Amino acid sequence: MIFLRLWHQSLLSTLPKSQLLAQWRELNSIFAKEDRHILINYIYDYPKDDLFAYTQLVLREMRARDINIRTVDKMERYFANGPFEKVTHPFVHHHNEEYFEICYFNLKEKFMRGQKDFDAERYEALTKMYVVEMGK
Repeated sequence: MIFLRLWHQSLLSTLPKSQLLAQWRELNSIFAKEDRHILINYIYDYPKDDLFAYTQLVLREMRARDINIRTVDKMERYFANGPFEKVTHPFVHHHNEEYFEICYFNLKEKFMRGQKDFDAERYEALTKMYVVEMGK
């Protein structure tokens, strides 16, 4: 069973590499099959501008970490009818404070359970971001 999730865009820089790579795979699955899943169905309520903007954020983070992006053909086909409007906060009504917190606790559990590529430094950055975003 596949569990699709588009992580809150504010957390992309704190994702362990495995989560970031999985995010790219999930996006490619959406591009190829327009997957439906309870955790991502909301994306189809938005214009493609939002998914395009979100995808650019994921690509930017992957490039910042020097992660090799082998293929973008599915993405290019999916977004072939562009250009797209600039969106500063993709999925604004869903990627809100509550969703940020849901994603944070999901990642916190991964760290607590010993995910191999989730080091203490990345977890500390995640926790600092949580404190700033949530005022806690």
